Parts: sequence; C-alpha cells; structure tokens
Amino acid sequence: MKRVIDHIVYAVHNLEETVLEFEKKLGVRPIFGGYHRSQGTKNALINLNNESYLELLSVDHTNTIISSPRWMGVDVLSKNQITRIALKSNTLENDQAVLKKHDATMGKISGGSRNTTNGSLLQWRLIMPLSTPEVELAPFMIDWSKSQAHPSTSLPDMGCTLIELYATHPRPEQIRHLYETLDFKIEIKESQKISLNMVLNTPNGNITL
Repeated sequence: MKRVIDHIVYAVHNLEETVLEFEKKLGVRPIFGGYHRSQGTKNALINLNNESYLELLSVDHTNTIISSPRWMGVDVLSKNQITRIALKSNTLENDQAVLKKHDATMGKISGGSRNTTNGSLLQWRLIMPLSTPEVELAPFMIDWSKSQAHPSTSLPDMGCTLIELYATHPRPEQIRHLYETLDFKIEIKESQKISLNMVLNTPNGNITL
C-alpha cells in the first residue's frame, strides 16, 4: 500500500479550551471523539478528508486509574503542539523492525476496539507511541484493515485539508534516513528545535500549526 498519513496528534493542556480556540482560528469546531480508557486521554477530531484526521489530545483527568506517564507526550507538554504523526500500515511487523532499529524502545504492537456513536465497530492494531519525548519525529503506525470503519468516516466534511507537513531537527539526516526506509516523504529542516509542523487549508484560509 502507498504510505500515507492516518492522523496527526496535536497534544494540548486543556481540550475544551483548545476546541474553542480552534473554532475561532480555523472556522470549524473540532468534534469530541471519545476517551482512551486504557491510556488516560481524551480527544476531539477534525476531518482532513482522504481518511485522515487531526486529533486534539489531552489528559483525561476524570480517569483515576491511569496515571503518568501517558502516551504521546501529554505529561511532558510545554505548550500545545503536534507531538506525533501516525502512518497507515498493513505491514506492522515490518515497520516494527524498522522502528526498533532506529530506537530499541520502540515497536511494541498492541490492539483495541470501540464502537462509534453510529454503531460502527472500530478495530485497530498499532505500534504503540511512547510517553516521551515531548515531540517524537519517528512516526507510529496503525492498521485499520479489520475495522468496519475509519474514525474519519463518522465525521462530516469540515472544509479542512492538509497542505504541508514538515519537521525540524538538529541532525535531519538521521530522521530523513528513517523516513526513506519507511517510504514516506516528509521535509526535514535543520534547526536546533525538534518540531512537527503543518499547514492546513481551512474555512479561514491557510493556517500553520
């Protein structure tokens, strides 16, 4: 399969406040998605079309069972920002080997399922994203091939599309090599700051996050 974005994780301190901020900034209101009971987080989603979406993710403080460290960098978050990207995969075991070669702590495969509000069954297997660092340029992978639907199919067309996705890193050649091995094209710019960035076309025009 062609390597494509599944979703982009934008971690935030306060989900409800960020939903209102995004509605004003983008001209579209993110839709509450649900709770990750086993991870201690909750999310809201923006449909980016082409079976991809932007996920606003925060700690679920009502979950008293799961504590720090939670996934996706939410417990070490210095500011609201993109912390992870997920790629679609139907070869998780192959991707697992690539990620483990890049970083031995990566590559644990897990699975889960939940029902959407319209009754569709979502089933997935994924290579688990880690709790640290705050921003991880190495992607994680997710396989929806056994699922009745994709999360984006329960969302309306929200008038948003991804125009550009790029990263910055002090040693960009290391990250470029990883993405070349994974056969995914992303621009990696040299900078002392490690970051993930995107440009969205929205009802309010092009917005950089």
